[in-house]
Amino acid sequence: MKNENSRNTIIFIVCSVLILGIYWFTVLRPQAERRAALQAAEAEQSQTAENAANTALNPQGPVFVSDRTQALGTAARVPIQSGTLKGSLSLQGARIDDLFLTNYREVQDDPAPVELFRPQGMEHAYFAQFGWVGANVPGGVPGPNTVWRLTGGSTLTPTSPITLTWDNEQGLRFTRVVSMDDQYVFSVRDTVQNLGTQAITIAPYGSVQRLGVPPLAGSSHIVHEGAIGTFGEPGDYRTEQKKYKDWVKDPRIENASTGGWLGITDKYWLAALLPQQNERIETEFRVRDVNGNQQLEANVLGASRTIQAGAATTETQRLFAGVKRAEVLKSYEESLGLPRFVYAIDWGMFWFLTRPIFWILENVYGLVGSFGVAILALTVIVKLVMFPLANNAYASMSKMRNLQPKMEEIKKKHKDDPQKQQQEMMALYQREKINPVAGCLPLLLQIPVFYALYKVLTVTIEMRHQPFLGFIHDLSARDPSTFWNLFGLIPWDPAATPLIGGLLGGPLHIGLLAIAYGLTMWLQTAMNPPATDPIQRQIFQFMPLVFTFIMAPFAAGLLVYWAWSNVLTILQQYVIMHRYKAENPIDSFIARFKKPKPA
Repeated sequence: MKNENSRNTIIFIVCSVLILGIYWFTVLRPQAERRAALQAAEAEQSQTAENAANTALNPQGPVFVSDRTQALGTAARVPIQSGTLKGSLSLQGARIDDLFLTNYREVQDDPAPVELFRPQGMEHAYFAQFGWVGANVPGGVPGPNTVWRLTGGSTLTPTSPITLTWDNEQGLRFTRVVSMDDQYVFSVRDTVQNLGTQAITIAPYGSVQRLGVPPLAGSSHIVHEGAIGTFGEPGDYRTEQKKYKDWVKDPRIENASTGGWLGITDKYWLAALLPQQNERIETEFRVRDVNGNQQLEANVLGASRTIQAGAATTETQRLFAGVKRAEVLKSYEESLGLPRFVYAIDWGMFWFLTRPIFWILENVYGLVGSFGVAILALTVIVKLVMFPLANNAYASMSKMRNLQPKMEEIKKKHKDDPQKQQQEMMALYQREKINPVAGCLPLLLQIPVFYALYKVLTVTIEMRHQPFLGFIHDLSARDPSTFWNLFGLIPWDPAATPLIGGLLGGPLHIGLLAIAYGLTMWLQTAMNPPATDPIQRQIFQFMPLVFTFIMAPFAAGLLVYWAWSNVLTILQQYVIMHRYKAENPIDSFIARFKKPKPA
């Protein structure tokens, strides 16, 4: 028996280390990196202000404009306006470099919309541009600094495209028609007329460029942010990803493909080039040095074409600039024939679980109108699927609880012979048809579901800023309530406390959902058969408290799922224990309040 206890202890320690390791990599480390990123961002802002103040002393250094209006005023612009986007297009380079997502907010209670693109001249400039390349073309082709003329339209809307023209004064006329749909796709149709006397050869290109890595990018290890694209041949496409931190170490990544797509992704937002799907293209993810700053680029180069004198050619390219909403990506995947476009969302390596769970949540949400209720319904569905296995496991555990007196007798009878003791125990299990590890199976099977739900809550925009139960304003964020101010009853912010505010608002921030999870876990543990080893018994009794602190920083939606799952497990286990007349802590607690029957 000592050998068995030692083995169980070792297993427990290994599992605890694994859990703590997961906690470190998914919670503590991202939090530390996020704090470091914020400090770096503040340092950058201070440095930028210092550089601006000392421009005369450092005329060669990069000086960024902090005023967006000033940056936008460097070139003539065409307004962009739709139900989902607003901003402007610069006539210098015909860049789409000023864009906001009007239906989303950076901060939940802040009316300012999410910024997607940022004009050149500002720190972390972010934009898309299209054009042509060609060697030895008389008069050249339009470049990033070419100033186009607005010859058609005044405002780019879903119902009113604009027309831009540029003449190289050597026989080439470029006409660009820019249009947009009512969601997030821009279409750029370029027509090149050769009015000269000799043939020319050119090729179309598209580029999404970002100056520097965003300050908070890469703060979460579970979410992909950086370069992303799908390449290959019809019927054999693959999606490639490169996180920002790895991308800057690998300055040039090239792929050849027929169709596909590529771009730069953040947690919820995406800027992607969408070439013609029947066209042979060359792509690259590139990092360039621009005045001491890293410029990240996703580039696509189309097939070369020769334009004879008096002839013309037309090329249409597209840009997705918007929200990684599953239904939106799926609709573009089908309408434009984009391979694996829905995988712009980082479903993870367990996508076969993540996507079905998201599908269930989305459809239940459509029925009930609350993602919190949808999570509760998902929990019930998971419990129903696992019901037969769980029933057998809890029946086995109830039988084991009833066998505790016999097991104690065997321990006393063979206390000096551990081998004989173990043999008798196994013989007892066989006679009673009990599997001592059966109770672990439902928990183990729920772990992949828990991970998949964690992934869904973390990466899908549908969960962002979803409220529940009044005090939960965002199911994808941490429970805002805390024990230290009695869950909001005391008008005091513990995080603002001198010296210990960081602890009270960080590792010691215990919300109402975390406490509910800890209590239900404690009750569930108390209903399980007690460990035979006294040390193990004490450790298991202590574990609900440990897990309360471990789970507290996770998304509120996860705690809703796990606490509700514990409640359903307790109810199921209680019914089975009653069936087998096994002692349980619920009945023992109720019995304390019952008056004894008169003799």
